[in-house]
Amino acid sequence: MTEDLPDKDHTTPSGVSDETVTALGQLSEALETCERARGHLYSFHQLTGSADIQLGNAIDALRKAGHDEVAGQLETELLGRNVVAGRWTFQIIEDYDDNYWQLFRDLERSAREELAEGRRHLYEARMKQHERSKGRPGHEATPDELPSP
Repeated sequence: MTEDLPDKDHTTPSGVSDETVTALGQLSEALETCERARGHLYSFHQLTGSADIQLGNAIDALRKAGHDEVAGQLETELLGRNVVAGRWTFQIIEDYDDNYWQLFRDLERSAREELAEGRRHLYEARMKQHERSKGRPGHEATPDELPSP
């Protein structure tokens, strides 16, 4: 067993196996990837919204330049259009949140509570203890080990 961080929140509870810590670490990593995907959805949402606003500005500019037919086609066929069938980007985010992201978070938390007293990042805490150079500045295990100013 690898040494855990010397704080209660990052010390493996008694009876929790190395295999369980590794498995929970993999589950945590999967959740982190899900969180990143959600962030990309928000980027997609904001970029698509910005593109729609810019499209509206281009339509106005085309009208001012005397190109009403082109502007009209862009306005009726593209401006405000659904990005997927029946949905704008905010609806995609809401569906992702309600049907996948929240369930992922809930089940990951439930697994930690059942298997490791709810403690987070036990795998990473072990890795930190293994990789840090004990006693060296910038390698403290916790903020409590920082030298006094």
